[in-house]
Amino acid sequence: MTRKVRADATDNRAHIVATARQAIAAEGVDLSMREIARRAGLGIATLYRHFPTRTELISAALAGDVAACRADMEAALSEPDAWTALSAVIRQFAEQQIRAPGLNEALLGSHTAGDAFRNDRQAHAAALEQLVARARRQRVLRRGISVKDVRVGLMAISSLRTQADRRPDAIRTLLALLLTGLHSPDH
Repeated sequence: MTRKVRADATDNRAHIVATARQAIAAEGVDLSMREIARRAGLGIATLYRHFPTRTELISAALAGDVAACRADMEAALSEPDAWTALSAVIRQFAEQQIRAPGLNEALLGSHTAGDAFRNDRQAHAAALEQLVARARRQRVLRRGISVKDVRVGLMAISSLRTQADRRPDAIRTLLALLLTGLHSPDH
């Protein structure tokens, strides 16, 4: 006999995920379960009923962002203009760092919540290699630029630490410098 999930339980789960997504985006993955429950306005037992571990909660909170990144990468791969495709991916990465700096901490760091997205990370890495290779073939990258160079630029964006109110401007400045440095002066 299957048990019907109560509407309030479904609402609570969605509210917990939304609250955790906001908290992780703003502050990273180190928030306690108790703090997330407090922010959600729910008891800790309710939180643990839905998510027995922090890893499960963080994975659920990040699933939407990972799906959006996957869709962005698929769109870039289908874009025929190599510079438009590659620069869009880099811009989207920078904007994600502004909106949700905690995302990469979970996905690319050593946190176990990122394990659920291992296949996405591998697919994203392979797609970035394809985009850089295509950009090199179309000669829209400076001579000698490799996927490793692009990754270093992305790491620089994600590692940028400054006062919260200055961070968006600093990331956008670094983004502009990175794109200028990558783009071939001949195009």
